[in-house]
Amino acid sequence: MRPLFGYFVFGSIRMPCNRTKSFIFDWPQICSPREFPMDFIKKLQFDPSKSLKDYETNYTGPYNKKKEAAEDFKQGLERLRELQDKLYAHNKHGVLIILQALDAAGKDGTIKHVMSGVNPQGCQVKSFKAPSGEELDHDFMWRCFKALPERGNIGIFNRSYYEEVLAVRVHPGFLLKQNLPGVEKESDADQAFWEMRFTDITNFERYFSNNGYLVLKFFLNVSRKEQKERFLDRINEPAKNWKFTMSDVTERQYFDEYLGAFEDMLKHTSKDFAPWYVIPADKKWFMRLAVCNIIVSHLEKLDLKYPDAGPGHLADIEKARVILENEDE
Repeated sequence: MRPLFGYFVFGSIRMPCNRTKSFIFDWPQICSPREFPMDFIKKLQFDPSKSLKDYETNYTGPYNKKKEAAEDFKQGLERLRELQDKLYAHNKHGVLIILQALDAAGKDGTIKHVMSGVNPQGCQVKSFKAPSGEELDHDFMWRCFKALPERGNIGIFNRSYYEEVLAVRVHPGFLLKQNLPGVEKESDADQAFWEMRFTDITNFERYFSNNGYLVLKFFLNVSRKEQKERFLDRINEPAKNWKFTMSDVTERQYFDEYLGAFEDMLKHTSKDFAPWYVIPADKKWFMRLAVCNIIVSHLEKLDLKYPDAGPGHLADIEKARVILENEDE
């Protein structure tokens, strides 16, 4: 049986952390009577036969206002908490959640709110910035391999190896720093090159899935108008100034190029074993509810169970009970 204690990893500090009691909720009670969560999944899962333009950025399902979704979101978080506890104890599966988006779409907020109730010892978040010199001297997926979650854990990639077919594609000059054979100039990165990378990524995700891992990928789809409003909000509110950088405005000039790269990526890498979901991001409250519902629905399918204690362990438990109850105060 796996011990119900471990370590909460925060930066380079490892602190002991006890498991906490979970609360069980019946999933059907979480569903809005107006739309069962499977409808969310079907509508939001990327269909390669469609264009990214077919996916609305302001879709809110059966809800008109945030307060209408609040109770469903709360109960969804409780169910996620229970399933994470079982995932950790079961110790046969792991979960990799990938978040990709344009700037200001809400990746950090989604992580903060959706994962707010899970036990931190079983959940790790990794953000990938511009690659270091050491990382550039390895293959493009090396730094992500090192951060993959253990069995029983949920790993969240805030950006990921997909940046190699997004930012690097929009700015092919980045590719020249990788010292790849056959890539001497930007024009060498043709469609065949990017499709080769799509194949490499898909093969890895199939391998990871074959080894018992759930791979869920979310593209937070924000409109150009909403992105502008969020940037101005960061500029106009002093408490949010720290979130803003000039690169936000610089990269915004490539908005259409990024959407083109996202669409090609989605069409080539959304698979049954590692699906992409296009999440409407103009309304943050719905974005978080949708991500939570999708994660829960996939975890439900894993048939997670607490380990069977077995007769020997149950006997030890009873022996321990007798010893403790007969101790002198």
